[in-house]
Amino acid sequence: MADLTLTGKNPTSLTADALVVGTCSTSDGVAVVADQLPAALVEQLETLAPRLGVTGARQEVRTVPAGKDVSADVLVLTGLGERDADGTFDRETLRGAAGAAVRSLAGSRSAVVALPAVDEEELGAVVEGALLGAYAYTAYREEKAATKLAPVETLQVATPFARSARAKAAVTRAEVLAAAVHGTRDLVNTPANDLYPASFVDAVKSAVKELGVKGVKVSVLDDKQLAAGGYGGLTGVGQGSARGPRMVKLSYSPPKPTDKVALVGKGITFDTGGISIKPAANMGAMKSDMAGAATVLHAVLAAARLGLPVAVTGYLCLAENMPGSNATRPGDVLTIRGGKTVEVLNTDAEGRLVMADGLVSAVEDGHDVVLDIATLTGAQMVALGKRVGGVMGTDDVRDEVKVAADTVGELFWPMPLPEELADGLKSKTADIANVGERWGGMLSAGIFLQSFVGDTPWAHLDIAGPSFNDAGAFGYTPVGGTGVGLRTLVGFLEGRGTTD
Repeated sequence: MADLTLTGKNPTSLTADALVVGTCSTSDGVAVVADQLPAALVEQLETLAPRLGVTGARQEVRTVPAGKDVSADVLVLTGLGERDADGTFDRETLRGAAGAAVRSLAGSRSAVVALPAVDEEELGAVVEGALLGAYAYTAYREEKAATKLAPVETLQVATPFARSARAKAAVTRAEVLAAAVHGTRDLVNTPANDLYPASFVDAVKSAVKELGVKGVKVSVLDDKQLAAGGYGGLTGVGQGSARGPRMVKLSYSPPKPTDKVALVGKGITFDTGGISIKPAANMGAMKSDMAGAATVLHAVLAAARLGLPVAVTGYLCLAENMPGSNATRPGDVLTIRGGKTVEVLNTDAEGRLVMADGLVSAVEDGHDVVLDIATLTGAQMVALGKRVGGVMGTDDVRDEVKVAADTVGELFWPMPLPEELADGLKSKTADIANVGERWGGMLSAGIFLQSFVGDTPWAHLDIAGPSFNDAGAFGYTPVGGTGVGLRTLVGFLEGRGTTD
């Protein structure tokens, strides 16, 4: 991750490969939002803006020569859109502008970011966006190509709050969140021949050790222990693969916690669909079907690094869904942890099976609230597209997740759990079927999960679309793994850790 510092110096005096400043749309054209740039340069840029194709639109990025009055080699103009009614810009706009600009500087070594932040909270958003934008996944690239794609190494953020204790705290938080998002992205981007249940366990242990996080404990159930413990969802999904399933429990326990929260993550390290095999087109993206588990791992670690006063336990439900000779067949019946039976009508609806085991385990252990996060349904993308996740569950918990998402700048939309859809999950053979009617598939999946949490307050986050970006990069979001949901989970935990 980029090395970031705050500076109170005039940004034009700082030597760097690039100086990032903001532009915004006005009724008269384009304004350059950088108080410490020389007035003559600002006037020149605003005059030239139409010829340069600069509109000031959000996340628009243009690079121009810096000129003699600026020590940086180039100026990067990043769009902020229109000002709010009070003349400022909201935090997500600042995150996106900083991220888009820094992301455009791949291959550069250093940059100065000078965007308008009127308080320490807005400064934190700028820092967060810049660090999120300074990401590239180059693990499988040759050195020359990796160098060209490498993110900025050194970032200086110019601000009048450079000496403020609140600003330093905001930077620390941003660094923890960015590192967690980067770690999530790295796992999601790792190909399935290298990331499978057992190696995912190794990655968990390495992450805990490398971050030096105190108060975090890891326990693992292997395939034999899962079978003996009655975890029929994990064993049933994983039995078609030569690489057996795992359940990882990752717990962070601060002294005198205000709350006990469980996070359950879907970790299908590759999803062929099993016997109900998927079409070949775009199946390679199914290496990302473990994004929920990766998010839970790094959310727990972030909570520990931030020292949140909330006890958090992550349940990583890891399996590979393959059509091997021992694979579960459509029509088979699996017994989930706790004894409920499930008729498997479609082996490509496997995520909810492993999640059922995780949810039951979380409820057994006793928590004030349970959140689960999963790349669960294609129906989520049909309903909400590829950038907006769905959240459903107990009304108050669902709404609490929505507030957390809005606060951190992630897109989630509250969805209902209509009772009538439960009829579609009735089975003539078992307690419940793993798929219902075609319409409202995201909601039916939520109702399925709901049947395993009992009376425990709960919410389910479906991130099938936004967890993996197979289109062009935008803002601070790269191509590939996005890390979406991580900041929402941490925001939720921060809210739970706030005392009146």
